[in-house]
Amino acid sequence: MRSLPRHPGPRVSGAVAATAGAVAAVLLTTASAVVFAPAVTPAAAADGAPDQSFTIKDPRITESSGLAASRAHPGVYWTHNDSGYGPQIYAVDSRTGETVATLTLEGIGKPRDVEAISIGPDGNVYVGDIGDNLNGTWDHVWIYRFPEPKELKDATVRATQFTVKYADGPRDAESMMVDPKTGRVYIASKNEDGGGLYEGPAELTSSGTNTFRRIDDVPWVTDGAFSPDGEELVLRSYFSARAYAWQNGRLGKDRRISAPFQRQAESVTYTADGKALMFGTEGKASGVVRVDLDKGTGNSSSGGNSSSGGNSSSGGGNSSSGAGADGGMADDAGGGGNQGNATLGAIIVIGGAALVFAFKRMRRKD
Repeated sequence: MRSLPRHPGPRVSGAVAATAGAVAAVLLTTASAVVFAPAVTPAAAADGAPDQSFTIKDPRITESSGLAASRAHPGVYWTHNDSGYGPQIYAVDSRTGETVATLTLEGIGKPRDVEAISIGPDGNVYVGDIGDNLNGTWDHVWIYRFPEPKELKDATVRATQFTVKYADGPRDAESMMVDPKTGRVYIASKNEDGGGLYEGPAELTSSGTNTFRRIDDVPWVTDGAFSPDGEELVLRSYFSARAYAWQNGRLGKDRRISAPFQRQAESVTYTADGKALMFGTEGKASGVVRVDLDKGTGNSSSGGNSSSGGNSSSGGGNSSSGAGADGGMADDAGGGGNQGNATLGAIIVIGGAALVFAFKRMRRKD
């Protein structure tokens, strides 16, 4: 997600200052209760095993905004840059962190704000050009689709472009997921007040407009992914993640997932075997962190078997989701080990986000 240019705004009023002070007080009094999975410094797995925490080494990938585990190439993950870049999709080997294929899409327009990537049961890769940092300026967005290549090599591939509109008007989004059973596409929108889960038509058409309709409310999320068996949908925010039971195309009971603290938490995908989640972030040499899953108890542990991973477990059980300080999901997953600077840094970031949201709300009231 690329930040917007700064513009001069009104002077901070007494009401805004009071709101900011209240937010700061809440943060200070609740700091001891904020718990995250330990920060992890990813690197290539020491034993060369796939699907462990790793670092994306390609200097061209500076804003990795989406992540999808390959179905055809074990241990390989597809990713892409955010807005302002060309129509390139990268295949990164989790064993080494090296890019093993660069695909250039043709047959589409100029990408505007590519935010998400997913692989469907039809063997196609879906790319969501669905971001709108101006929060509803564009009356339509796009989805691109192309077959996942059988051979990993640099190539130009022809993609199909689909025009997408929302039944209730334009909005910003960063999360697009393809149901691994039905092939139906879903998008989760976002703003500081939360967002919505939108369902696309049973089949996308390239000859007209594909209308997505809101089917549920969701918190602020930056990415999402279906489990390979189609039984769960994971949604992540900047500071947390939750897994929802997926029943007949609707959200069911949810459970907490331990999410690593990352500098700009942007992406999530399941490993191809469904045993773990891979959490990604933006930036040069950005890290992808594995979090093992235990669906039976609702527990998750950060780092997996990677040499760079830590061993922490989150509390189990089911709980309902709520809005957190980041405008996203409340993070009630317990984490073990030393939190140290990661926790302090997270509190500072949350405080900054909370102050921004408070300021925005006050500006809308002026």
